This record gives sequence, structure tokens and C-alpha cells, in this order.
Amino acid sequence: MSDTPAANRSQAAQAETPDTIGAFPRLSDEQIAVLLVRGQRRTLTDGEVLIQPGEHPSSLYVVLEGHLLTADTELAADPRHSDEPLAVEVHGRGRFVGDVGLLEGQPSFVFVSAIGAAEVVEVPVDELEAIVTSDPLLGEIILRAYLIRRSLAIGAGAGLRIVGSCFSPQTRDLLDFIARNRLPHRLVDLDEDEKAERLVRQLGATVADFPLVILGGSRTVLGATPARLAEELGMRPPAPPATCDVVVVGAGPAGLAAAVYAASDGLSVYLCDAVATGGQAGTSAKIENYLGFPAGISGTELADRSLLQVRKFGATLDIPTTVREVVEDEDRFRVIFEDGREVTSDVVVLATGVRYRSLPAAGLDRFQTSNVFYAATAQEARMCVDTPVAVVGGGNSAGQAALFLARTSSRVHLVVRAADLGAGMSRYLVDQIQHHPRINVLLSSEVVEAHGDNHLEAVTVRHGDVLEKLRVEHMFVFVGAAPATTGLKVDVARDPDGYILTGAEAELAGARTEGSPRFSLETTIPGVFAIGDVRHGSVRRMTSAVGEGASVVRQIHEYLNEGRHSRVCA
Repeated sequence: MSDTPAANRSQAAQAETPDTIGAFPRLSDEQIAVLLVRGQRRTLTDGEVLIQPGEHPSSLYVVLEGHLLTADTELAADPRHSDEPLAVEVHGRGRFVGDVGLLEGQPSFVFVSAIGAAEVVEVPVDELEAIVTSDPLLGEIILRAYLIRRSLAIGAGAGLRIVGSCFSPQTRDLLDFIARNRLPHRLVDLDEDEKAERLVRQLGATVADFPLVILGGSRTVLGATPARLAEELGMRPPAPPATCDVVVVGAGPAGLAAAVYAASDGLSVYLCDAVATGGQAGTSAKIENYLGFPAGISGTELADRSLLQVRKFGATLDIPTTVREVVEDEDRFRVIFEDGREVTSDVVVLATGVRYRSLPAAGLDRFQTSNVFYAATAQEARMCVDTPVAVVGGGNSAGQAALFLARTSSRVHLVVRAADLGAGMSRYLVDQIQHHPRINVLLSSEVVEAHGDNHLEAVTVRHGDVLEKLRVEHMFVFVGAAPATTGLKVDVARDPDGYILTGAEAELAGARTEGSPRFSLETTIPGVFAIGDVRHGSVRRMTSAVGEGASVVRQIHEYLNEGRHSRVCA
């Protein structure tokens, strides 16, 4: 960037220090040679721009000679952010630029240019995908760095700028979508941020334009919704396929596993979710009891890695999109979406998971859009820095959230209805929580009232006949779960709580064609399967959900091979 001020270049040069572990590895000459086979050399002039914020980069760039500068969107000559701090890095020989968005088809959230004359290896993204999914050493180095960089960007509040009110349900929905899809961002709160008024004047925005999203440079999405933003970012396919073998509804661990195994078997797969990949597992800060990851793995990393496998095997992913109805159409199914689009398929797999219930505490409704959360991600943690919070629930999700929030919150009150913390929580979490100095565990307790004017200020907790008032500014709720099938019309049998019946239990609940076999994961409609937490009798463990996702593919093959369908696939 030829007009970068000298002070900024000096600041950036300080980044060329010993590598930050994982995030900025330096590739060896042998690894660079592998990339040269996959790509081509490119010579750059001083200030030559490789990537602009908001653009979809098409290649990986690795430095051979000279230096590349990367900067957050503020450095891209945007006067609306001129008073914000610059986040810059300089990359010398062997280093590469970008983050996991390059592999997921997302636009760049940074500005990349040459400092002085430079030479790079330019590797097309399809070649990069092949390396990441086939080279266990080089691919893992690049992917790991990309995942760490995205996490750092989220924690720093880089990337997108969302302008809206924290009291607006539309803004909250948008923030939830952005956070669950692991997009770096920062909220410019119309009610709290002193820069908001000036920014609104510069944009010439009206009330109807909020929430709005600044993508970088001069690109702005007015009246942003999750679907509109996803389309603007290029995260959705232009149109669903007319027909396919399998439609998987829900992209949590069960749905992702079903999509990966089905697509790897050669079936055409359409995977959709109303919010994001990863499901509830995707909001977990650290999963320590998942087989094969002794040091633990974050839900976000697991979701990102699974998403790359979905892409690797050619399944179509569409997020956010909501299924409104599944209709039997002779020997196939019409899957009808909320926006009116349709996909015809041979098989439908329901993997919509569950949603946490809200608390019936008095006065809590006033804070649902501003201070009450049902997931603990980096977005929420950033809002809770140095403030006291309450986590309500006695399961693993509540325990993981309490430990994650205790890293940055001044105090975490874990409110548990049970008399024993181990009644619903894994022992490894119990041990960590009991020894954490910033976590206060309240057993045999429940939140009965919320207090505050514009923001949550305190909650009243009842222990038997004793009431205690706790000062908290945010609350995280992980109590009770309901199947996430609200609004989904599909005529399958369910238990009294709404969970979908499968296998022998489904056979007892619904009439079947005489002589027709019953698969263990099939519902009362032949060809419609249910897996994961939405299924009655589910173990409610991530490992089990992944296992059901794999198992259902075998049953789908058996169902299709019975000859009951004349399969027509696009």
C-alpha cells in the first residue's frame, strides 16, 4: 500500500518477531517447494494490493522474497474508521496470509499489500483445498494457522461492523447469526457507542436501515438480516439443486456427519440449517471428552473442520435457510423452504437438534435481547470482560460455559437446581469448576427474578426458603431443552415432549405398509429419518450424534436399494 504512513509501517515491522505459536508459522523451503508445484510465482511492486476487504480472494499467497502487510479493514482508506486502532501484521519469507474464510468461500476481512518489491507463491484455492484435505503435515500447518487467526480476529473485534441497537431483536438475531458462523465483527451500538451518531450521519442512514453491516471499503448492507448478509458474503449457493438423493435438515454434529458420509459414498447431498454449522456443540469453548482429542477441541474448530469435509466431498451447504414443510410426493419428497424454494429428494434426514428453554424468572423478559444468552462464544465473552455473570444449568454445556467465561469475567455464579453438581455434569468439568477461584457454585438453587433499568444489574436466587441477590450484568441459560422443530411441518410421530419417534417405537406409533421393514433411525414416514438430539431416546452426546450420522447413511443405502424408489438425481 504505497500511501501507508511511515509510522504505520514502523508499527507493522515490529510484528516481524519470533513466530506467534500456531498463528504465524514459517514454512520450510521443502514445504514452499510443494506449494510451487501447485501454484506459480508472482512478482509484486511496492504497494501493490493483493486483497481488498469484502473481496473474495481466489488464492493463497506465500512470501518468497520481501514482505506482505495485512491490516484490518480500517487501514483500507475508510474515513468512517479513521480513529480506530490499526491491527497490522508484516509477513516475511515463508509466511502466508489469510484465514479459514478462504477455504469456506467467505470474503476477506483484511487488506493485503506488498511492502517494497516482493515475490510470492500464488496457489489457487482449489489447489489449497486439495493440500489441506490430503497433506497431513503441510495441510494441518495451514489449516491450524487459519483457524487460530480467525479466533484471534473474533476476539479482537476485527472484520465486520454491525451498526444497531443491542435492544433490537433484529440486531440480536443478526449478531447471533454472525457469532454462530464464526465471522469476526464488532457492534457499534446506537445506544452506547459515542461513534455511532457520527457514523450514522456519514452513511445517511434512516431508522429503516438498521441494523446495517459495513463489510469493508464502501460496501454496506442496509436493513441487514442473516439471509441477506449471507447472500452478500457469498455464503449461500445461488439456488438449491432441483433434485438430490438426500436432504439433511440441520448442520449440527449429527447432520454434518450424515452429509459427509453420504457424500463420500457418492450420494448427492443438500445440507441446510437455519443458523450455522456446529449446532450446540459449535458453541462449546472446549470439548475435552471427544475421542481422539486428548487436549480437547473447541466447538468452533470442530465445526470448521467438518465444514471443510462437507465441501471436500461435494455436498451442497445452504445457511441460513429454514425448512417449512416436508411433503410426500409419490415416491419422493418435496422439501419446501420458508422463502418458497423447493428441493425434491429421495430421502430426508431430520437433524435439527434442540434449543434451550427460557427461564420463567420475573422481569427477565426485559433483558432477553440485551443481556440473556443461550450460548457462550467469543462474542459474548467479549461483552462480559471484567463483569460478573450468572450461568444457569447443571449439564455439560453450562459447565463448559462457566469455565470459558471465567477466563475473562470477574465472577461467574453457576446456579444449579440439583443438590449435586455431578448429577448432570461430567466429572472432568466438575473437578475444574470446584477448583476455579472465580466460579461460585450455588446448588439446590434457581433464579426467580431479574433486576435492572436499561440493563440487567442483579438476579435473585432462591435456595430453599432463602433468597439471595447477586450482582450480575449478563445471564447465560442452559436449562431444559425442547426439540428444534417449531414451524417445521412434517407428519411424523412424536413423543409427548415433541421428540421424533424412530425405529421400533415409531412402528408402534404409526401404521406401516405390510411387510415393510423398519430401520432403527427411520420415522413413521418411510424414507424420512431422524438423528441426533431431536430423536426420542437420543443419548445427547456429541459422539453419539456423529455415530448416528454415520449409521443413518447405511440405512439410507438399504432403503434406496430396496427398489421402492425410481431414483432421479440432478
